[in-house]
Amino acid sequence: MNIKKHIPNLITLINLFCGCVAIVYVSQNNYLMAFYMVCLGIFFDFFDGFFARLFKVSSPLGLQLDSLADMVTSGVTPGYVMYSMFTNSAHEFGTHPAIPFLGFIITLGSCYRLANFNIDTRQTDSFIGLPTPANALFILSLPLVISFSDSLMVLEILTNQWVLLVITLCSAYILNAEIPLFALKIKKFSLKENALQIVFLIISVLMIVFLQYIAIPLIIAFYVLLSIINNLFLKK
Repeated sequence: MNIKKHIPNLITLINLFCGCVAIVYVSQNNYLMAFYMVCLGIFFDFFDGFFARLFKVSSPLGLQLDSLADMVTSGVTPGYVMYSMFTNSAHEFGTHPAIPFLGFIITLGSCYRLANFNIDTRQTDSFIGLPTPANALFILSLPLVISFSDSLMVLEILTNQWVLLVITLCSAYILNAEIPLFALKIKKFSLKENALQIVFLIISVLMIVFLQYIAIPLIIAFYVLLSIINNLFLKK
């Protein structure tokens, strides 16, 4: 039996397990541990493909498993987090009981994104629309920003249900938008060819050092903005 061919799928299942544990933590309002578990799941999501290429054992089964695991870790989990944020806001300010379920629009957008990604041949070296792991990190960082920020204005903004609804709709849109996003993988050791990636990584590290958890949604937004600027001006 060729053990190598099962290693990438095992790593994918570990990603799925991390997503399941993250959902449990969200149900307990432990957003920090949920965030860590999603980060761990994304880590394994990267390495399943790495080992599949390394061992030359890529398969249709692996592709399907990868999407199904991502659907839980980067699709259901952020949708549940937004549902929970809506619910917590409702307890404080009051709202119709059906409103929090709108948070799962993120899950629907993620599902469509993952299904489309499997059949879109344009996304081999870069992305069109925001990848689900990046979107998941953005959404899961929001309750951490609330917890670790001392700004009353930030608290008021991120507990406003209209703001949460706008974030939800924008999240579902940007996942599937026809916006090319530059790849973060550095294939050649060339400063000129990787200038955009290097600038992004340096600024991201500085933001994390100085802003900590608040930096996470800003980094994702910066990634999208920089990609748009690259598409409009730098490529020309």
